[in-house]
Amino acid sequence: MLPLALDAPAVTWTRDVDVVVLGSGAAGLAAALAVRPLRSVLLVTKDTLDAGATAWAQGGLAAVLDPQDSLEAHVSDTLEAGAGLCDEMTVRELVAEAPDAIRYLMTLGAAFDESGDGSPSLTREGGHSANRIVHSHGDQSGREVQRTLDQRALAAGVELLDRAFALDIVMGTNSSGKAQAAGVRVARIDGNGMPLSVGLVTARAVVVATGGYGQVFASTSNPPAVTGDGLAAALRAGAEAADLEFIQFHPTVLYTGPDAVGQQPLISEAVRGEGAILYDALGERVMVGVHPLEDLAPRDVVAAAISRRMAESPGGVDDHVFLDATHLGTSFETRFPSITEACRANGIDPVTQRIPVAPAAHYACGGIRADLDGCTGIAGLYAVGEVACTGLHGANRLASNSVTEGLVAGTRLGRNLAWRLPEHVEPVDAPDSPSGLLGAGHRGLLRAEMSRHVGVMRSESGLRSCLEALAELSSEVSVGTTASRRSWEATNLLTVATAVVVAALARTESRGCHRRSDWPAPLDDWRRHLGVYLDGSGLHLDGIPGAAPAPGSERV
Repeated sequence: MLPLALDAPAVTWTRDVDVVVLGSGAAGLAAALAVRPLRSVLLVTKDTLDAGATAWAQGGLAAVLDPQDSLEAHVSDTLEAGAGLCDEMTVRELVAEAPDAIRYLMTLGAAFDESGDGSPSLTREGGHSANRIVHSHGDQSGREVQRTLDQRALAAGVELLDRAFALDIVMGTNSSGKAQAAGVRVARIDGNGMPLSVGLVTARAVVVATGGYGQVFASTSNPPAVTGDGLAAALRAGAEAADLEFIQFHPTVLYTGPDAVGQQPLISEAVRGEGAILYDALGERVMVGVHPLEDLAPRDVVAAAISRRMAESPGGVDDHVFLDATHLGTSFETRFPSITEACRANGIDPVTQRIPVAPAAHYACGGIRADLDGCTGIAGLYAVGEVACTGLHGANRLASNSVTEGLVAGTRLGRNLAWRLPEHVEPVDAPDSPSGLLGAGHRGLLRAEMSRHVGVMRSESGLRSCLEALAELSSEVSVGTTASRRSWEATNLLTVATAVVVAALARTESRGCHRRSDWPAPLDDWRRHLGVYLDGSGLHLDGIPGAAPAPGSERV
């Protein structure tokens, strides 16, 4: 049984603020900054301020800034990548606000690379029909966004609580008799992740901006902190998630060897935007005849094509292909300094050699069901950034729409909360519910099973095998497990992994970045979102074709 609360030491301190923000990436910082002039804000992060995924974003931010481009083209590209599951109104709102969001960042002090006339230099990435990606210092765009928002948020008076693990969302009851988020239980941790103290932070608004869950896989482009904590906490609080089966695998992550695990260096899609070509070990092009855009096809298409080619084992090589950017010569170092450094650290000179690459888990298209203003189905609980499922990305995210979304959604939410906060509710003790922790030592098995069976290509037999392994791990959840960052993360990873596999097993089709070898085509009946929620009897699914939508119609 998946726990409905995380075991931790007793609460010994309390704190009250108007807004508590969980997570310190672009979305959380944008929300905190926008709400700060009028409200007290506490930003909680389990690491340092810049340890999330934003700082690792290489490509940039997508927005229509070129007079030759158009908003309609950006909308069309996003809808095409989303494979029929984007919410078109959300897409149009995001695309319309994206240019001003970039200008807002520049006003805050973000330095983006410029073209000869002083306007932002624009590049192109997969799935885009025009150059519309703003970048900074070549391939360090996320780092510049993070730096800018860090400095501005702290200068505005946003209070930071770092090395603090958000355990569970605390609930109350509002004047309408409905459940409402009332705060969060937080553990202060030391440098080894052991709890120093546990407190209760009460707030009229709880903002979840904890990013995705790439660390649920053995190989990922995500940093170590990205373990799905906010999504798991929201599920335990009763929030509904959606589209969890749609996990984007970046097609070109640096291949560092057959035993590589954990965070792997990303080879930005912008490299292909500058003309790089994918080849197999025999020197044959990978993307010719696969898609009209060839090497600049949407990520799901490229990742699937690479996986198929690797399965054919050309030249006896079945675990990577090669990306050739040698036509750029020494300009590669100037345009992509971080990538150059990562390649050379692993014995590859991208100026003169083809780069070995393979797909790895990169971005969660699904998450807590929310709108572009961050509102969820629970009063007082908000979700922005990668942790949220707004309908923008559908079944597959268009490259570089993510940081843009975090900035837009976070700013919209912050401004709305500055204008009006939810009513104050008192936190109430939750009724006795299943609790416990999974030991940190089980993480390796969990992540290996997910990479083996829930990667780019999936099947019913593989998914069922993974679900059985996760069920066995669930039986290891115990109230006697030592509370620590590692065991809290392991428990959250188990919750998220189980939800992902249940959704992937239920979706009997291939669409976007969910590919089933036993169901290789998209089906009209599945042009719908699959909801996931958790209660004392387990995980439930909502949205299966032909099934009644009532709660409990599908139990696992």
